Amino acid sequence: MKAAAGPGAGPVSLAISSSLNSFRAHKRYSPGLTIAEFKCKLELVVGSPASCMDLELFSAEEEPLGRLDCDEALLGSYPVADGCRVHVTDRSGARIGEYEDVSQVEKYEMDDSDYERRPESLRSFLRQQRWGRYDAEAAERRAAEQQQRLAQEAAAAAALPVGSRCQVRVPGQPCKLATIMYVGQTDFKPGYWVGVRYDEPLGKHDGSVGGRRYFECQPKYGAFVKPQSVTPGDFPEEDCGLEEELGRDAAH
Repeated sequence: MKAAAGPGAGPVSLAISSSLNSFRAHKRYSPGLTIAEFKCKLELVVGSPASCMDLELFSAEEEPLGRLDCDEALLGSYPVADGCRVHVTDRSGARIGEYEDVSQVEKYEMDDSDYERRPESLRSFLRQQRWGRYDAEAAERRAAEQQQRLAQEAAAAAALPVGSRCQVRVPGQPCKLATIMYVGQTDFKPGYWVGVRYDEPLGKHDGSVGGRRYFECQPKYGAFVKPQSVTPGDFPEEDCGLEEELGRDAAH
């Protein structure tokens, strides 16, 4: 076992446990503290009143070293050393875990109108600096950009007739051939979308999303893409080699 720290030695590192908490805290304390002063500092760690504490000292090897029962004695007069543990037993009648359950803590809530009038609040600072949602020019610019994107999507969607063949190019994915099955706005995301039926099972659904059916197709053949990703044209459907396979079967 490490040598005990005398009253004039430097701070010692102690583990603090409590009958009220499941965790252990690791703190450094001066051996020159009286036990009464030590208890006051422990109040902030375990939440128990100093007047309701019984302290017991254990070595780093968890051997009991006795009680710290003299409030006038110095902490360093006991065999404290780095790694020792002080266990606090609470005599106030509090329940175990009581100081860990934050749901039992009464929360202060300020009325929004009162907060609005506070000059030192974050909201007031943001308003003065014209940052975030208080930047009217930036908000107007973002709104205009969003309207422009929506108009571009609407124009692109208008050039995509339902039932026509198309090529779908989504960034990061291979080019796919499909048939346009739906064009317009949807319930699942804002903006304009194009519902397609792929020639192969490369999609995500059967034309139904979020409980709403937009078009009919086989499972895993349907997908929604942005109008800018769709190019209409005379793209013959891929037969995936089925006709060739059927021809070989007929020959046999």
